[in-house]
Amino acid sequence: DGAYTMSVEDVLSSAGEHSRGVSEFHIVGGLHPNLPLQYYIDMLTALHKEYPDVHIQGFTAVEIEYLSRTAELSINDTLIKLRDAGLGSIPGGGAEIFAERVRKKICPEKLSGEEWLNVHRTAHQIGMRSNATMLYGHIETVEERIDHLIKLRELQDETGGFMSFIPLAFHPKNTELDSISKTTGNLDLRVLAIARLMLDNFPHIKAFWIMVGPKLAQISLSFGVDDIDGTVVEEKITHSAGAETEQSLTKNELVRMIKEAGRIPVERDTLYNNLL
Repeated sequence: DGAYTMSVEDVLSSAGEHSRGVSEFHIVGGLHPNLPLQYYIDMLTALHKEYPDVHIQGFTAVEIEYLSRTAELSINDTLIKLRDAGLGSIPGGGAEIFAERVRKKICPEKLSGEEWLNVHRTAHQIGMRSNATMLYGHIETVEERIDHLIKLRELQDETGGFMSFIPLAFHPKNTELDSISKTTGNLDLRVLAIARLMLDNFPHIKAFWIMVGPKLAQISLSFGVDDIDGTVVEEKITHSAGAETEQSLTKNELVRMIKEAGRIPVERDTLYNNLL
């Protein structure tokens, strides 16, 4: 229930409604049984033609692996086709926790942790940058979190293609794990601080304010975080899982939050180039 499919025309229309002042289109979705790889190529081509100056970050490793299977292409060839159509970088979603024990319970039908790492390795090898995530606060152990970070650190040593690491606090509402309590602010800050210490080869650590809330994101700037994400126009995934944070913040609100934390606000693009 609640599933929907957007045509390429729908995507262009939605982009047009929100394109003013936007530097990135962030596109992720489900594993649609009836949409071929060509649909995604057509979408990217149309968006890139209409908005050539807007960076397109899209399609998690889960989606890319699925598209490669349905198109009977290698991960490498699939990524090249998407890149040539206008895809600029890929997000870090779908990583969850790499431990096989956890994945068998929370996402048994998703690709394995090693397969997730291989998609990102392949993207880096063809010159694309990506981000990495970790979903925490559900059934994983502390040891499994550390193992997750070690695997990311090792891949970053190999390729240098990751831009940022984004820990994602689990939101249990509307899931089969809705009996689990939400993470506390104390845990959120500890995860961010440990990530900054362990992932010293990652240029950036991000606290996604729409998941942890603006106030905790502000405090996280004193716990190793140097990115609290952008204004965001519309977000559906986290709010469908019960997030009660705002849907968007203005640029002025973000600037005020950062300045009050004693930091210097810098506007960046997707690839972390400073925008003057």
